[in-house]
Amino acid sequence: MRAAIMRDSKIVVDDISAPTPGPGEVLVKTLACGICGSDLHTLAHGHQMVEMSRETDGLFDMDLSRDVVMGHEFCGEILDYGPDTTGKLAVGTKVCAMPILMRGGKLATVGYSNDAPGGYGQQMVLLESMLLPVTNGLATDLAALTEPMAVGYHTVEMARLQSDEVPLVIGCGPVGLAVITALKLKGVGPIIAADFSPARRKLAEQVGADVVVDPGVNSPYDTWNDMALVDKVGDSSNPFDTGPKTRQGVYFECVGVPGVIEQMIVGAPRGCRIVVVGLCMEEDQFMPYRAISKEINLQFVLGYGGDEFASVLHNIAEGKVNVEPLITGKVGLDGVAGAFKDLGDPERHAKILVEPWR
Repeated sequence: MRAAIMRDSKIVVDDISAPTPGPGEVLVKTLACGICGSDLHTLAHGHQMVEMSRETDGLFDMDLSRDVVMGHEFCGEILDYGPDTTGKLAVGTKVCAMPILMRGGKLATVGYSNDAPGGYGQQMVLLESMLLPVTNGLATDLAALTEPMAVGYHTVEMARLQSDEVPLVIGCGPVGLAVITALKLKGVGPIIAADFSPARRKLAEQVGADVVVDPGVNSPYDTWNDMALVDKVGDSSNPFDTGPKTRQGVYFECVGVPGVIEQMIVGAPRGCRIVVVGLCMEEDQFMPYRAISKEINLQFVLGYGGDEFASVLHNIAEGKVNVEPLITGKVGLDGVAGAFKDLGDPERHAKILVEPWR
């Protein structure tokens, strides 16, 4: 089969052997696969990611001297079943799945393993137990957004928002947009979102942000304060709370650039929860005193669970979230390398889908 392969820190297209489904596995034809920011990071910082993943018992376990077929945001079609499977879903069924396999008694991540090729190839193997049928006539393109949307859904679930809390999303790339869609589904608001990119601010509005801010013109933290203000009297029962009284703040860091967490701590109100989902591949620092003096709660999140993944697919299929604006381009395998470069321009793209059979 043909595949776009990560080889020597470059993306090349080549013919490789099609995978063979093992016990409990299913052979799937890749219909569409999104390019994730994590894939961009892996191409640029692969050795660092593998090293840190091994330190933390993560799932980025690859030998980068060998080929890797990335791609974990996919929708596929069942072609065949391996041994020890039930065949519950008919061949030809369109499916999504969490990108996880069991190999040698250990978890392997589809798209981040030498032996579990991902959606930048024409075929994949998936665990039968992970398969979810695509229902309600949902378009393949939208079904392929299940995985990245699940990241935003999990982030919001982990934040444990209350109905009277006011969220601020810093960064409106694909992760920030996924968070906004999940916040909209949650019914909290107003949802305030900030990004320097006009194109990304427009997308944020399309998927559910109530207020968008250009940080080059206005402070998103001042905007949040204006929107969340209750009155101008502090809480006299707490001698440390001397500022204006606002509703509870929940800030989402969706940028992944050094210095942003510190900026958010500086701008946050007392008692704010800051949820970090932006993937930063460089060392960062902040002043603990600022966070301590405001009793800031700092939380880091990653991934999603099986129930969350299934809920997101259901929500997309039922039209409960607006995800179509995120798709800004499609390429065949020969266009993957160029798409990696194009995604560096926020004015051009949010999510590019790979269609390996084009």
